[in-house]
Amino acid sequence: MSELASQRDSASAIEARFLVDHHDFTLDLDLTLPGRGVTAIFGHSGSGKTTLLRCLAGLARPKQGKLVVNGEVWLDTERDIFLPTHKRPLGYVFQEASLFPHLSVQKNLRYGLERVPAAQRRVDLAQAAELLGIGQLLERMPAGLSGGERQRVGIARALLTSPRLLLLDEPLASLDQKRKLEILPYLERLHDELDIPMLYVSHAPEEVARLADHLVLLEAGRALASGPIADTLARLDLPLAFIDDASVVLEGVVADHDSRYGLLSLMLPGNRAALKFVHAPLDAGKPMRITVKARDVSLMTGIYEHEFSSVLNVLPAKVIEIADDATPAQVVVRLDVDGSPLLARITRYSIERLEIKVGMQVWAQVKAVSLLA
Repeated sequence: MSELASQRDSASAIEARFLVDHHDFTLDLDLTLPGRGVTAIFGHSGSGKTTLLRCLAGLARPKQGKLVVNGEVWLDTERDIFLPTHKRPLGYVFQEASLFPHLSVQKNLRYGLERVPAAQRRVDLAQAAELLGIGQLLERMPAGLSGGERQRVGIARALLTSPRLLLLDEPLASLDQKRKLEILPYLERLHDELDIPMLYVSHAPEEVARLADHLVLLEAGRALASGPIADTLARLDLPLAFIDDASVVLEGVVADHDSRYGLLSLMLPGNRAALKFVHAPLDAGKPMRITVKARDVSLMTGIYEHEFSSVLNVLPAKVIEIADDATPAQVVVRLDVDGSPLLARITRYSIERLEIKVGMQVWAQVKAVSLLA
């Protein structure tokens, strides 16, 4: 790698080192995070997620620490540098949108826009309204909005501060499932269309799998893991692989669409394996990710019976690791599918009956109706 490329990669990163010592809790982190895309901060209540965001925002001052955001130093206790919150170019989205009730949607948005000098604005009002799908709400008052609409307005207002870092503290936690499904596609658009790094705090695995590129797993104020989402979700030395909704993320490109049966084909890296699942048509070649739950994957040691099965997806895989599940009757198997990680939760009885062992070649079955895009 050239020196220039090395400097560029170094500048495109978030370096966050914090030591916060309260009488009943200590946050001790040393993280280097991607300077673009979505980093999910995941952990149980009390793991330190919100304390981490408060340090990033300057709302908490660590005993020791350093924060560099894409080359800009916001904190360095050794050099006595502490940029206060109002001088940090960031947006902060809370669980509740906290809109000004006496201002229309448009005036709420302008409040965010006018915090930034015109010459420094990277996002304009029309762009934010279009990205969040709120153009038709501009003249409405906050009291007349649904929970999902209020949160979309709150995110748009944060974007209009032209942040160099966007912090989202469980932005969907107060919404019901219907409203969550309404807002998730807009968060995906932000990921795809804006070059603003986002740190997304959540305790919902399905949100993390759908939105994140990078995952930080916190426990008791420390990072158990920090790495690319696909690899980290599939690690059997971490608790995420053993929760009820344990899943992995697979990324590929759209191959084709069968209009008769409403099935989309996704080609995985390596060009041997493709997945079919129920989905509307998409352009061939479009990048896409899907979530596969461990409980929806079954294993075969031979493919001879596939023609008699209703399962459409049968993928060649290699057994990489087998670990005991929290339930004694089950195990979790990590598989490699042409370089893509996959998890399967099956019974211990099946493992022993089929004599499945590490290093063995097997076939992984995944129902088309169970895959989530």
